[in-house]
Amino acid sequence: MLTALILVCSLATAAPDLADCTRDNALDVVYVPATFATPANCLMHGQAYLAGSEMGRNLTRNEAVKVVCVRSPSNRIDKAESSR
Repeated sequence: MLTALILVCSLATAAPDLADCTRDNALDVVYVPATFATPANCLMHGQAYLAGSEMGRNLTRNEAVKVVCVRSPSNRIDKAESSR
């Protein structure tokens, strides 16, 4: 299973293509509190999660967002999955 890791980075450190935007230099790092079976779902829901959040609505001109799908920790259980 995958979870979305949202990185908000400064364009001053991550320009020009966000390849330099990592967990270590991000201004904000957020894990989406859900898991996904496919990378496409993970990316789509990660972007939607950010767009619906206060952080996503308050991005400045010198900030950029990078959504990365990572394997979720094995001890973490998604509530939607546990009810099946």
